[in-house]
Amino acid sequence: MSILAELAAAYDRLASEGRAPPHGYSKETIHYAIGLNIDGSVATVSALGDGKTGRELFVPQAVKRSSGIAANFLWDKTSYVLGVTTLQKASENDADYAKRTRRLPETHAAFVQRQLEALSGTEDEGLLALLRFIENWCPEDFSSPVWPDEMRDRNVVFTLESDRRANRYLHDRPAAQAVWRSLSAAGGEGPSCLVTGAHGPVARLHPSISGVWGAQSSGASLVSFNLAAFESYGAKQGDNAQVSEAATFAYATALNTLLAKGSNNRVQIGDASTVFWADVSGAPATLVEGLFEAMMQGPDQKAQDRRIGDLLELLRLGRADAVRAELSDGVRLHVLGLAPNAARLSVRFWLSDDFGRIAENYARYAQDMAIDPPPNPPLPGFWSLLRVLAAQGKPENVPPNLAGEWLRAVLTGGRYPQTLLVTAVMRARVEKDVGARRASIIKAVLRRNHQWEAPVSLDPDNPSQAYQLGRLFAVLEQAQRAALGRVNATIADRYYAAASSTPARVFGPLLRGLRNHVSDAEKRGQGGWIAPKVGQIMLKLAPDLPTSLTLEDQARFAIGYYHEKATRHGKPAEVVDDAQDGQEENSDD
Repeated sequence: MSILAELAAAYDRLASEGRAPPHGYSKETIHYAIGLNIDGSVATVSALGDGKTGRELFVPQAVKRSSGIAANFLWDKTSYVLGVTTLQKASENDADYAKRTRRLPETHAAFVQRQLEALSGTEDEGLLALLRFIENWCPEDFSSPVWPDEMRDRNVVFTLESDRRANRYLHDRPAAQAVWRSLSAAGGEGPSCLVTGAHGPVARLHPSISGVWGAQSSGASLVSFNLAAFESYGAKQGDNAQVSEAATFAYATALNTLLAKGSNNRVQIGDASTVFWADVSGAPATLVEGLFEAMMQGPDQKAQDRRIGDLLELLRLGRADAVRAELSDGVRLHVLGLAPNAARLSVRFWLSDDFGRIAENYARYAQDMAIDPPPNPPLPGFWSLLRVLAAQGKPENVPPNLAGEWLRAVLTGGRYPQTLLVTAVMRARVEKDVGARRASIIKAVLRRNHQWEAPVSLDPDNPSQAYQLGRLFAVLEQAQRAALGRVNATIADRYYAAASSTPARVFGPLLRGLRNHVSDAEKRGQGGWIAPKVGQIMLKLAPDLPTSLTLEDQARFAIGYYHEKATRHGKPAEVVDDAQDGQEENSDD
């Protein structure tokens, strides 16, 4: 099935769970409720929530506005409902001020006209009260204390005063819902829908999608045809790809629900806002979706759920068979990554597969990433790993497309993107250190893409010259520390980049200076181990050191350096791995 078809199917489950609004409705933040008497007079004006944050309500679906004027049914912001807004002149030359002033009565007139047309002939006492209110309302009546000034530009709904305490609003009344169904069904039969196959009116415009990191706050379009270049055979807008209004509402509502703030079905993977959902409901869906979230976020994110934590640990240990036994058979998981692209959304990645197979691929990834000493936690979440690949650890500096390509490889069992190795090695050179997270990433790529049996822990007999050079460089750095203690600039600070790429040029001078470091370290009672360790490593190296190292050998150098740096005097040293800011360094103790 297509992305839109899977989202439309997900809508039915979300609606049955009360997470998504009924057909033709949308979840909106409403700040105030206007309580009306039967005669249309105002009884109360009540803030919902604290008035600033408002309360989320299911209301008749919001119209899609760009620069035009279009009113909602039975609710809207005050510029439409009451004809009042906050009009401030930015400067004496504010050319838009006159336009905003002129537009205000037009927006209010649009709201009045829509309600009068839609509610013509109604006999419902609540809807009649609204008609009486709008026929008698004047924007000049907006004043304290009945109308609070902070109400301007907020979303408002109406209620009969007798229903206010029960939180029953006009749009909840059966008569209002019947009118809205009639309005939503206008257009009758239509062509076959490309998503569902059912016949129905074609959606001219598709709803905006909100909640994508970096996209416009007003929302962006996943499907749109707003330029002539996108049109074919004279068809306009939605007629170019005929998706019914019902299917359009279903997929957009499901996607907005999954992306909503506080949703447990979304994670951020690089620049891609990623949503995921199972094709089942109830406990099986809760388990699968919770486990996948923990796979993406890291075990600490799901510490409150012991079962999920236990399953995640089994995956980390490569026990996918034990995890599969806990899952319901045939549960599919859908994963969609979206990134902003001006007023539109780009699909970064799309995956739909049996969750048991996804779990097996993740377990294989966990084995690729295993390294000793491990990060903390042993298998961090994707976001934490991506940050060590970004300059200054900032999310906005994560290389574009890298996150999606890497995640696709993890979930499908395919090759990791080569840019993953390039970026990890480059960041190690720039920051003059490897760190547990970067070491895990480098090892994983070498293991899967280059068929190198990368050692999990220190391997003194590893035949790789680059690996042994990395070990030697770590020993030289430790010798400096044993001789001089803490210094402003270590050997790694000065020479890591050169040593890992052009070893023949660097190691000669470093080895010649080793004698002085050994002598100084012995005076401090800390140098007895240095010469034997250097000698052991030198026996593994060819007489002529390589003049340059390939990218893959620079990666092996990094693994050898990490392993040896974490071992001092034959005892493992604690590795500090800061999950919060993504920066790692080895302990100096």
